[in-house]
Amino acid sequence: NGPRPCGGLPGTITALQPASRRPSRCHDTMTSSMPAASRPEDLAQRQLDAYNARDLEAWLATYHPNAEQFLLHGDRLARGHAEIRARMTVRFSEPDLHAQLLTRATMDHIVVDHERITRNFPEGVGHVEMMCIYEVADGLIVKATFAIGQPVIGDGRTR
Repeated sequence: NGPRPCGGLPGTITALQPASRRPSRCHDTMTSSMPAASRPEDLAQRQLDAYNARDLEAWLATYHPNAEQFLLHGDRLARGHAEIRARMTVRFSEPDLHAQLLTRATMDHIVVDHERITRNFPEGVGHVEMMCIYEVADGLIVKATFAIGQPVIGDGRTR
């Protein structure tokens, strides 16, 4: 039987609330028997913290050396640390870069984050919402898939 997520059914999503508002009983996920350092949701949080610190090395350390990044139902964006590093170096130089976690859901080795990203677009500071799907194996992200919303520039107009 084992631990059950908030929905009460084995293998269901643990919660669709920000971790800060999630009742403590919702932390009883299918991965709760794992040490905290190896839980997929903890890895996703380390990745998010490194992203917000714009610490490329710490962020890259959460990814497997041969990890792949994709657009949802689309092209591969990068494969391996070298391509991922090249893709993110410019992003991490943006002075207003910040990801706000709106919700996080975890099921087994998959973490889905709904984030609002503040970015420096050519038209000015704005934000974009993203769904980030992380597949974790052996304590590292092996695949990341992104659904990206329409960028919104500071005054609310879409790009």
